[in-house]
Amino acid sequence: MAMTTNDCGSARPSPNLSPAAALFHGLADPTRLAILQRLADGEARVVDLTGLLSMAQSTVSAHLACLRDCGLVVGRPEGRQMFYSLTRPELLDLLATAETLLAATGNAVALCPNYGTRSRTGATIDAEETGR
Repeated sequence: MAMTTNDCGSARPSPNLSPAAALFHGLADPTRLAILQRLADGEARVVDLTGLLSMAQSTVSAHLACLRDCGLVVGRPEGRQMFYSLTRPELLDLLATAETLLAATGNAVALCPNYGTRSRTGATIDAEETGR
């Protein structure tokens, strides 16, 4: 599958990707998931999210742009501020179902050799164990 970069700052699958895969790719970043979880509680401004996430305004704005481009969030201007919210309540159902699935699979996802937490830290742990 051909990969390109996008405004999300990550690799993006080619345009012929299925809609479901594109949706999950948009959700595949921990920061974007944290933003969506916060927006599940109601509208938020960029400044609210920067404080919550301890990230720069430009970083949060880039993630919001990615979510907006995916049709998952919408901005509502009010004066000089923009209030962001979820576009569809079904997104809350999807996130809740994902949590249920994660609870049911136990450590299987976290131990996934490709995408689990071990895959991100395994090289570091292996290097520490071997002294490299």
